[in-house]
Amino acid sequence: MAKEKQKVEVEGTEKDGSAAAVAKPTRKRAPKRKPPQPLPPWKVLLHNDDKNDFVFVISTIVELTPLKEQDAKLRTQEANNTGVALLLTTHRERAELYKDQFETKGLTVTIEPAE
Repeated sequence: MAKEKQKVEVEGTEKDGSAAAVAKPTRKRAPKRKPPQPLPPWKVLLHNDDKNDFVFVISTIVELTPLKEQDAKLRTQEANNTGVALLLTTHRERAELYKDQFETKGLTVTIEPAE
């Protein structure tokens, strides 16, 4: 009685140890993605006006920005002396938000690219 070899495929080999041709499905890889790039910086500029007093301007800067009172005083004095002061630098969308918020308080703020 001759035993017949059973051919059972197990991940590319047969039970008797010989290689079997098995077509494995190719796995598609997702295209390489570039890491997120930082957004371009924008300046938020406070302009001098004679309508508002120092205390109001300083308290508004402290209220709307992450600046502390001492930094707000320095920026207010700079705007008073030179006509304009850099409040902060951020991305465009946030700069536009700051501009709108300061305008609702009656203060003049402009934005421009920092580059």
